[in-house]
Amino acid sequence: MKKLLTLFFGLCLCFSLQAQDSDTGNWIIYIGSKKINDKWNWHHEVQYRNYNFIGDLEQLLLRTGFGVNLTPGNNNLLLGYGYILSENYIAGTDDKLSIGEHRIFQQFITKQSFGRVSIQHRYRIEERWVEDSDFKWRFRYFLALNIALNNKELVADTWYLSLYDEIFLNGQNAVFDRNRMYAALGYRVSPQLKVELGFMSQVFEKRSRGQFQIASFANF
Repeated sequence: MKKLLTLFFGLCLCFSLQAQDSDTGNWIIYIGSKKINDKWNWHHEVQYRNYNFIGDLEQLLLRTGFGVNLTPGNNNLLLGYGYILSENYIAGTDDKLSIGEHRIFQQFITKQSFGRVSIQHRYRIEERWVEDSDFKWRFRYFLALNIALNNKELVADTWYLSLYDEIFLNGQNAVFDRNRMYAALGYRVSPQLKVELGFMSQVFEKRSRGQFQIASFANF
């Protein structure tokens, strides 16, 4: 376990060194999925994003949607809505400007498991109505790996390594929007609940930024 923790914090340090031109923030995340029946599920999530560890709000993200399983447990198609409140600092001041965004999104998730390793692909299209801005849309591709550490599968009472990379591509000019790389140490408390502590490096066209993340995932 000491070797695993050393590897985890080493990955965090590598990503932290990439985020050179900005301060490190913190995201507190809850993501839930409620099973309605064998076909349908209700997705819901809250993300509280800070410029610092906590208390200096950068974004509040609320997202919900309904999904349908194309095959049991492995392939899910979902239609959702999100509201995002951004608190952007005005250049050269300590004042903030609040900007609201309404977002509709469609996504397809497919999952595979190979012993200790589980893989998830997510393809998402977002239609965005940002306050005082033109209509925008973008495509996101998300690839995630969860690797069980102390058990042969991701069952209850399992520590695991969580890794993901997500790229964002705009449908307008400046096609590249951002890329996110993430590493975390996670613990599956039960079949319905898992928690993660990790670090994400978010790379934009001309700058980068790091965020610690505290995340919980519930399926019930």
